[in-house]
Amino acid sequence: MLSSCSDDDDAVTTPAAPATITFTQAGLYPEGVQYDAPNKRFLVTSLATGKIGQVQDDGTYSLFADNPALVSTIGLHIDGNLLLVAVSDPGANPARTSPATQRKMAHLAIYNRDTPSNTPVVLDLDAASPNHPNHFANDIAVDAQGNAYVTDSFAPVIYKVTPNRTVTVFLDNTQLTAPAGMFGLNGIVYHPDGYLLVAKSDNGAIYKVPLNNPAGFTQVAISQNLAAADGLLLQDNNTLQVVSNAQARVFRLVTTNGFTAATLSGTFVTQPQFPTTLARRDGTSYVLYANLDALFSGRTPAVSQYSINRVDF
Repeated sequence: MLSSCSDDDDAVTTPAAPATITFTQAGLYPEGVQYDAPNKRFLVTSLATGKIGQVQDDGTYSLFADNPALVSTIGLHIDGNLLLVAVSDPGANPARTSPATQRKMAHLAIYNRDTPSNTPVVLDLDAASPNHPNHFANDIAVDAQGNAYVTDSFAPVIYKVTPNRTVTVFLDNTQLTAPAGMFGLNGIVYHPDGYLLVAKSDNGAIYKVPLNNPAGFTQVAISQNLAAADGLLLQDNNTLQVVSNAQARVFRLVTTNGFTAATLSGTFVTQPQFPTTLARRDGTSYVLYANLDALFSGRTPAVSQYSINRVDF
């Protein structure tokens, strides 16, 4: 327990944040996680069902929102009272996939975080990038002006969505193409110095993308092997956390030159349960164990238990 004392010396105790939150929902396969501090809950997505769920500290899972347009829900981002959700169709949800959308969908769903509705605003991102046949909206970052940036794992594209919900292609560059069948651009975070940091899963690269000159992106020099890089979390202006799903690691990188280069300053070894991404809660990072390897391999029976785990370097 953590305790604090008021001016009149009355002790007030509050429960410590748990080290592990285990929740049960058969066949969910959550991919994204965010901590909703005002409502004291984690929000999680579902690659296999498209649902958005909420998880309490005691492991209680309940539905936050669902809609047939949400084929597979991937990354999440909370921006004020808005919940932004990346929506794709990798073919993992038999009830909602179709030949017209499978491996061709990159959408962004927008909810009110506090008053969810089963009818979100859904923006079609892939329509802005018709020259690429395949699409997979993966992760989301938001800058200081409220512009959202969404990575596409099946096309070398980052989309930009303005606060008035205008969709454009922010960056499209063949250097960011992944080999066929592999995930390319993945995790993304906004740095307050005016650039994005973006992970590319197939080669483990981290790219620095200036907001005022996206075509001038550079690769961050890192000696650490970051193959299968997935979610990113900016701990502070000089510290970046990177999840590697295949390596079952969370790497902590630090920079002294504005992410021209970065060095390893810590490693957290996860359970071998396909960790995907991170959420920040009261200054502490939590990583989601998604078990997506079981889904991708067709392993049966479907996984029922998942967990959100404190990261201790």
